[in-house]
Amino acid sequence: MTTMQRAWIIMIGLAAATAPVAFPQSANTNEKPVNTAPAPTYFPAGSIWTQDVSSVPADPQSDKIIQWLSQAGGWGTGRMRVDFAIRVMQANASTQMVPFRPGKDFYRDSSDIVRSVPLPAGGGMEGQSGYVCPVREQDCHYIVVDPDHSKLYEAYQASYDGHALTATFLAIWDLNRVYPPSGRGDQCTSADAAGFPIAPLLFNADELARGHIDHAIRFILPNNRIRAGVFVHPATHAGGPEGPDAAPPYGVHLRLKSSYDVSHLKPAARVVAVAMQKYGMFLADGGSIALTAQNDQDTTTKYSDVGFDPGDLSSLKVTDFEVVQLGRPIPLTYDCVRNH
Repeated sequence: MTTMQRAWIIMIGLAAATAPVAFPQSANTNEKPVNTAPAPTYFPAGSIWTQDVSSVPADPQSDKIIQWLSQAGGWGTGRMRVDFAIRVMQANASTQMVPFRPGKDFYRDSSDIVRSVPLPAGGGMEGQSGYVCPVREQDCHYIVVDPDHSKLYEAYQASYDGHALTATFLAIWDLNRVYPPSGRGDQCTSADAAGFPIAPLLFNADELARGHIDHAIRFILPNNRIRAGVFVHPATHAGGPEGPDAAPPYGVHLRLKSSYDVSHLKPAARVVAVAMQKYGMFLADGGSIALTAQNDQDTTTKYSDVGFDPGDLSSLKVTDFEVVQLGRPIPLTYDCVRNH
């Protein structure tokens, strides 16, 4: 294992201890939201993230995996909670471009190398009020969608010093492309440990206000509850999983059982639960807070407008879910081979 690979495992472990639950707010209350347009469409029809799996049979290993996960403690904090720290900002043809520079321990084999990236006015890194971020202490995700150029920029451990944006990792996703099961390439990471795009799997307040979420959802588990040494497609990578063979692997696709009665949930929480029954959720990273929603600084609707709080899905237990189409486990080697 290389120094870079060991660094990734260490950093993923830190995520479990640092993930916030609060609703970060902009320090400049006069700043207009970066994204007040309708939610962007990520990838064409046929993308794995928008497939209806409500009628797909459960995997033969489902009961075994779910039973083990339940006995191991279930969700990271013992109940399903939601983190709201990650921002998704919008760019267009007029957005300022700033120089990009690879940071220390840059993931060169998995990353895209470009000279410049968009920096929307009024934006900021994950958990921050602006673009400066303590990259050795936090994940510092930078996510910008540019519909005009059909690009999604996602960086890990990113910060802007007023001259250039640096990051440990950078992916530029092609929004016109239906990626294969191996995504950007087997053994290749992304801004998420599983190799997934992040933004297309985040739900947001605008979707809750509209009453429907039309895609799968990102979820995470503690590393000791994720199967060690392997991943399954559509994952292409794993962070630092430490669990036994009975544990769910990176990339596992869970679906809320159709028998689960969503009527007792608050209206906004019900929208999320219904999406879990139709599209399911993918294991994307290691950490303690199960779900991730887009920060509402960059949406028209705020979570307070729809009455959605971090604990509104806490009644959903691991045993309310089942595994869908578990693929062949792929040994984790960290030898990235990019798909072009």
